[in-house]
Amino acid sequence: MSIASCFFASASLSTISNNNTPELNLNRPSPLPLRLSVTSPPSSSSFTTPLSLHLHHHRRPPTSLFLAFSTPTSSGGGGGDDNYNNNGGSGGGGGGNNNDGDGDGENAGEKNREEALIVLAEAKRSMESLPKDLAAAIKDGRIPGAVLSRYFELEKSGLFKWLMQFGGFKERLLADDLFLAKVLFECGVGIFTKTAAEYDRRRENFFKELEIVFADVVMAIIADFMLVYLPAPTVALRSSFAVHAGPISKFFYNCPDNAFQVALSGTSYSLLQRLGAIARNGAKLFAVGTTSSLVGTAVTNALINARKAVDKSSEGEVENVPILSTSVAYGVYMAVSSNLRYQVLAGVIEQRILEPLLHQHKLILSAICFAVRTGNTYLGSLLWVDYARLIGIQKAHEDEKVLSG
Repeated sequence: MSIASCFFASASLSTISNNNTPELNLNRPSPLPLRLSVTSPPSSSSFTTPLSLHLHHHRRPPTSLFLAFSTPTSSGGGGGDDNYNNNGGSGGGGGGNNNDGDGDGENAGEKNREEALIVLAEAKRSMESLPKDLAAAIKDGRIPGAVLSRYFELEKSGLFKWLMQFGGFKERLLADDLFLAKVLFECGVGIFTKTAAEYDRRRENFFKELEIVFADVVMAIIADFMLVYLPAPTVALRSSFAVHAGPISKFFYNCPDNAFQVALSGTSYSLLQRLGAIARNGAKLFAVGTTSSLVGTAVTNALINARKAVDKSSEGEVENVPILSTSVAYGVYMAVSSNLRYQVLAGVIEQRILEPLLHQHKLILSAICFAVRTGNTYLGSLLWVDYARLIGIQKAHEDEKVLSG
C-alpha cells in the first residue's frame, strides 16, 4: 500500500524547488521527465520500514523563482539548447514550418518557452525589458533558452547592443556571434585579395588595364557586405506573414535565409523551401550586383574620361566600359556563383563543420573562418575575371594595346 501511495504522489509532481522538495499541482499532472528509483530495505528490516523514493530531474537549472510548467524539458521537438550549442548556435530561418506533426511541434514550442522563461528568471529580467520581436518569439515558443542567453551576452557590448536595434543584425548575431567579425573579414580583406587576383590574371597588363581593375574592386567591395549579410543563418524573430498574402509570397517568406542552415528545435525546412532560399537570395544578389556594377562602371568611365582630357595620347589606349552589359553580367555572376559559394560557406563549412568543432575556442574559430573567407574571396575574383572574358565584356590587353571593356 505504501508503494502504491508513493507512485500515486509522483504522478502529481509539477516541479522541483531549490531544496528538492516536491510540490503538488492539484490541477493536472505534469509529464516532467523524472527517473524513479525505489530502494528496498534490507532483508532484516521490518516490513513497516517505508521504501525510499528518489526523484532525479534532468537538466533543470536552479532558479530562485518558482515556475510551474506542464511540458517536458529534455524531449519533444528534437534539439534543445544542447542541440543548439552543438550546432554552433544555429538559427531557424524566416519562419520555417514544422513537419514532425502538430503534437511534436507543440511540445517543442512549450519546451522552448519553458527554457527561455527559466533563463529570463535567472537573469532577473522581465518580458517587458526585451524587444517586442524577441518577446513575441519567446511567447510563441519559437526560440530556445540558449538564444536568449546569447542575447543577454551580446547586450553587454555597447556596439552589439546598438546593432541589435536593427532586426536583420539581431537575427544574424543571435544565430552567430561571429557574424560582425565575418563582415569585417570580408570587407577588410576584399580590397587586397581582389587586387591580388586581378594582378594574377592580368600580370604585365595590370597597369594598362587599371581602370577595369578599379571597377572590379569597387564593385566587389560594395557587394561584399551583402554577400555576407544575405546568406548568413538567422534566428527567426519575424511574426507570421499576413493571412491575405499570396501563396508565392508566403512560400518565400517561410524559406530560410541560408539553404543549408540548421533549424532550431521545433522548426524544419523542406527541400523545396531550401531551394527557395537559393532562388530568393539569388534574386536579391542579382539586384545588388547590378546596382553595384552600375556605380563601379560609372565611376570608372568618369576616371577614363578625365584621363583622356589630361593625357591626349591615351585616347587610343582606353575606352569607356560598357555600363549596361557589365552591370547585368555582374548581377548574373553574383546570383549564381557568389550566391552558391557563400551559401555553402556559411551554412555547411562554418555552421555545420567548423562551429560544432570549435564553438568553445572562438579565437581559433575566428582565425579559420578568416582563412576560409579569404580564400573564397580570392577564388571569386579569379572566377569573375575568367567569366567576364568568357562572355566578352572584358578582353585581355593585346600587344596592339587595344583595350575593350
